Amino acid sequence: MSGKQVGYYLERTTRQVKLAFTQAFLAEEIDLTPEQWVILDHLMASNGLSQTDLAGRSYKNAPTVSRILDVLERKKFVERQRFDNDRRRYKIYLTDEGREIAKRALPIAEQLRTQGWNGLDDEDYERFIKIVETVFGNFNL
Repeated sequence: MSGKQVGYYLERTTRQVKLAFTQAFLAEEIDLTPEQWVILDHLMASNGLSQTDLAGRSYKNAPTVSRILDVLERKKFVERQRFDNDRRRYKIYLTDEGREIAKRALPIAEQLRTQGWNGLDDEDYERFIKIVETVFGNFNL
């Protein structure tokens, strides 16, 4: 099984999904990138996460999450609040504007998730997850 181009297919698919999200958000005049959406989506589920938690949940490194948060903060979609017991760490909260944009983006994201899985069933999904988790684990250092 040598020479399988797993990375190529994962990257190609990731680029196509990101492009679909970008175009759909633009069409609805939603000022978000797919990367920003991932952060807002996590905050909708668990508002007040630390930057470290957001990095772990989004599989992005801390500097990347910090840059995304800087942009989201400039857009007034999130705000940082210091931890009471650690002045170097921040909890991240959605603002009212952030909550509103996330609510507008959510149905689009759900529609795209459904579109992406068109023609596939639950068994396909379970097999897909098993495969990508195995590939992930094979590279987990």
